[in-house]
This record gives sequence, C-alpha cells and structure tokens, in this order.
Amino acid sequence: MAKESALKQKLADDLKQAMKDGDKVKRSAIRLAMAAIKNAEIARQAALEDSDILGVITKEVRQRKESIEAFKQGSRPELAAIEEAEMAVLEQYLPRQMTRDEIVAEARRIIEEVGAEGIRDKGKVMPQLIAKLKGRADGREINEVVTELLG
Repeated sequence: MAKESALKQKLADDLKQAMKDGDKVKRSAIRLAMAAIKNAEIARQAALEDSDILGVITKEVRQRKESIEAFKQGSRPELAAIEEAEMAVLEQYLPRQMTRDEIVAEARRIIEEVGAEGIRDKGKVMPQLIAKLKGRADGREINEVVTELLG
C-alpha cells in the first residue's frame, strides 16, 4: 500500500486531538471530511493525493456555504451557526484563497499565453486556469472572471 497522504494524516491526528479535548464541532467537521475523502477513494478505487484531498475539502466548504444560506433563508440561525463553525474548521486545511484581483491577473496571463480572443476560446483558458488555481480559488469565481475578460 502507498504511503498515506500528509494531509490525511494531519486530519487523523487533529481528529484524535479534538476527541481528547472534547471539541465536538472540530470532531464532527473532521469526521465528515474524512468520510467524504473515504467515499472519494472508494469511487476512484485508489488512495487520494493531497491535491485531491484539498478538492474534497473545498467541496465540503462549498456545501457548508450553501447550507448556511439555506438555513438563514429558513430562519434557522442556530443551524447556520453550527455550519459556520464547521466551515471555519475545514478552511484551516485549505491554502489561502486568492483575491479576485489575483484571479484576474492569472486569468489575463493565461488568456495571453493561449492567445484567446473571445468567449469562444473559453475552452482553451478554463482547464489551464482551473488546474493552476486548484484549491486556491472557487471554480464559479474563476468562470465569472474568464467570462468577463473574454466577453
């Protein structure tokens, strides 16, 4: 069996510490993330690398954001608060998120690199930009920036 990912090991260690400390929020958030990682490994039939695990954690954070919005709209602030606390725990495992200006600068560089001239060239730009910014920027925001710049 391959060596376990450093990020997966950190999650396991942090889970043990959260259990010792009685930190229910951190324990719950890490358990849910580890379950999602395990499901992704089963689906792929292989162990995930750190970059793939970051993708799973990013997806978990995105789900929390959507849940928070739904709970706020449904007048359930107590449930929104739980989701916010779990989201804060998960965000600690992600690299610093890029600002919109940084995304725009990187998008301009790649647009110039591939010679994209209009919205029809979006298919040339998006795969490269998403691969370069994986885990550091939300895909929806990347899409918005590229559409804006090419439109």
